[in-house]
Amino acid sequence: MKFLTYKDGATLRVGALDDTRGVLDLVKAAKTLLGKDLPASLRAIIEGGDEALALAREALKAAQGKPDGLFIAADKVKVATPLPDARKNVFCVGRNYKAHIEEMAASFGRAVDYPKAPEFFSKPPTTIVGHEDGVERHAEHTEKLDYEVELAVVVGKKGRNIKEGDYEAYVFGYTVVNDVTARDAQRLHGQFFKGKSFDTFCPIGPYVVTKDEFGQPGGHRLTLTVNGKIRQDSNTSDLYFGVPKIIESLSAALTLEPGDVIATGTPSGVAAGMKEPLWLQKGDVVEAYVEGVGVLRNTIV
Repeated sequence: MKFLTYKDGATLRVGALDDTRGVLDLVKAAKTLLGKDLPASLRAIIEGGDEALALAREALKAAQGKPDGLFIAADKVKVATPLPDARKNVFCVGRNYKAHIEEMAASFGRAVDYPKAPEFFSKPPTTIVGHEDGVERHAEHTEKLDYEVELAVVVGKKGRNIKEGDYEAYVFGYTVVNDVTARDAQRLHGQFFKGKSFDTFCPIGPYVVTKDEFGQPGGHRLTLTVNGKIRQDSNTSDLYFGVPKIIESLSAALTLEPGDVIATGTPSGVAAGMKEPLWLQKGDVVEAYVEGVGVLRNTIV
C-alpha cells in the first residue's frame, strides 16, 4: 500500500495512492464506506499498529469497489512530506556504499577506510521538506551544495536491542530521502551533522510504501538526476551494511519508535566525488528515485 500526506487548503490529509485511479482520502473513505474512524495522520496510523493498517487497507479496498468519484487525480494533489509532524531527528547512515566510500576518501585526500560498524548521524526536523518543495541554496553559507539519493526505512513498532533476524517486524515501510549536503561546511566542522542540517536539507517522500508491497530492501534500483541528467545510478543490493544490520546497530541501547525515519546511505556519483564537481545551483531540478517508491522531486531555490 502506498501512503501519502497531501494538502487540502490549509489542512493536511492522509491518503492512499491507487496508480490507476489516483489519491483516496482514507479518513473520509473509512467513515463514509465503513462507518469507522481511522486515525487522521500517517504517523497515527503507524502508531495504531496492525489494527489501523488493516482498517486503512479495508477503506482502500471498499473505495476501489465503487465508482472513481471517491478518488482525486494524482496530478491535482499537492503532496506534502509523508510524516510532517516529526518529533525526532531523522537517523542517517554515512559511508554505506563501497564506491561512495572510495570516492569520498579521494575527495578528502584520505586513504580508503571501510567502516567497522554503521556510522550514524542525524538531521533535525527543520531540515524536512516534501515532494516539489524548494530546497534553499543557502549561498551565504555554502559554495558546495551536494545531493545524495537514499532508501529510507520508516519504523513501525517501538523496539530496542533488535536483532538482525527480527528487523522486519519493526519496519512499517520505505520511502526516499535526499540527504542534501553542504560539503564545505562538512569539511570545516569535521563531522557530518552541521553540513547536512541546514534548513530544507532533508526532502522526504513522496510516498511511504508498506513493506509487503516494497518487498525485501535489497535489489531496488536508485537513481538521481539533476536537470534530467543522471548523476547517481546504483542498487540497494550494494549497501555496505544492509537494513537488518543498520536496525540492529542503531537500536542497540537506543529505542526506536513508530514513525522514526532511517536513511540508509547514498551510492557513488555525488558532486564531491567528481574531478570537476558540478555543485547544485539555484534553479536546478533534482529527482531522487527509488524503485518501488517513486520520484522525489525538488528545485533549488
